[in-house]
Amino acid sequence: MPIVRRLLAALFVLVLIGGCSSGTQPDESAPTDAGTDDSRADAVMRAVRDTMASEHLKAVIVRVTVDGQEIVTDAVGESMTGVPAAANMHFRNGAVAISYVSTLLLKLVDEQKLSLDDKLSKFLPEIPNSDRVTLGQLAQMTSGYVDYVIGNTKMNEALYADPFRRWTVHDLLQFAVNQPLLYEPGTNWNYAHTNYLLLGLALEKATGEQIPKLLSEKVLRPLGLTNTVNSLTPEIPAPALHAFSSERRAFLKVPPGTPFYEESTFWDPSWTITHGAIQTTDIYDMEATAVGIGSGKLLSADSYQKMVSTELRGKTHKQPGCTTCEAMDDVYTYGLGMVISGNWLLQNPLLSGYAAVEAYLPAQKIAIAVAVTYLPEAFDDQGDYPNAADTLFRKIGAVLAPDDAPPVRKPK
Repeated sequence: MPIVRRLLAALFVLVLIGGCSSGTQPDESAPTDAGTDDSRADAVMRAVRDTMASEHLKAVIVRVTVDGQEIVTDAVGESMTGVPAAANMHFRNGAVAISYVSTLLLKLVDEQKLSLDDKLSKFLPEIPNSDRVTLGQLAQMTSGYVDYVIGNTKMNEALYADPFRRWTVHDLLQFAVNQPLLYEPGTNWNYAHTNYLLLGLALEKATGEQIPKLLSEKVLRPLGLTNTVNSLTPEIPAPALHAFSSERRAFLKVPPGTPFYEESTFWDPSWTITHGAIQTTDIYDMEATAVGIGSGKLLSADSYQKMVSTELRGKTHKQPGCTTCEAMDDVYTYGLGMVISGNWLLQNPLLSGYAAVEAYLPAQKIAIAVAVTYLPEAFDDQGDYPNAADTLFRKIGAVLAPDDAPPVRKPK
């Protein structure tokens, strides 16, 4: 199978688009009444243990709150052999940083420093087609730029050949911006890391400030995120949740049936998003993100509505030659840097043997944060693996909000 189906198809998980496995179906035997905090915590941890068994997970870290009140914060399994997972461990947050960048964009709009309708060419005239694409289209991933990751065999092969390689912005853009747009901007949708790489560069040009400073001052500190930091190297602050992966199996031509499982904790994440937003975090900051971003506390009412808009439903479609063009629906709709699934607002990263979800249900003020790592049995004979954090989030959501559970795509 092409390499794109594995790690690189999924830093910013497309599991919702591709369809959830039957393992994501809510457990009908789980309690569905609101119950006491203790009963809800027990139900959450049953879902954790059930999912660990069914999805072959090495570790799970989970934190759940309702209206700011802790229901449970716990860690199960092992970080490494003989080292228990702990709730204070750090891990990569991947696509969660997309919601920070989109929040930064919208805050600058609120401050009247730029507009969603500003053309990219106002800031990056040297980028091909920048006079056709707006900042809002980059944020919503409707620009038409191809992805430098998903569907790009040359880039994928280079990354799997050396997962410790340090990528520059120039390296990454060379795989994307010189290719024709996939469609007229604004007329379809495709997941593309390229959008947020360009958006980060544009925001730096617009403000004269670097992304780490902008995010820290306008998003991270106002949200109280003390353990979410930009990664200038592949280091993860101690204590680190370690990850292991089999995703290079096909690239390395490891025969099916031959054991293959390698540590991926310190693979270089510089390929993932705009530099300055490549971050590590912990489960406490993930839950605080779910609440802070999900409630729109940093934004005007108008900007928040734009972030969580479902306007793309019924307006996008699959397209020949476009790996990630999809029709938006109730299970997965992309707003501005935010995924809307039913009435839940979330981001769900998957990369290098890590998976996570931070999700918020505004009507009931439920926040769910989960991070997981995998055992060898989780990977198929190509090295592929699902976002089991998404599976677990949907089970927990069904327990805590049975009348407003996260929707599940039925198996085809």
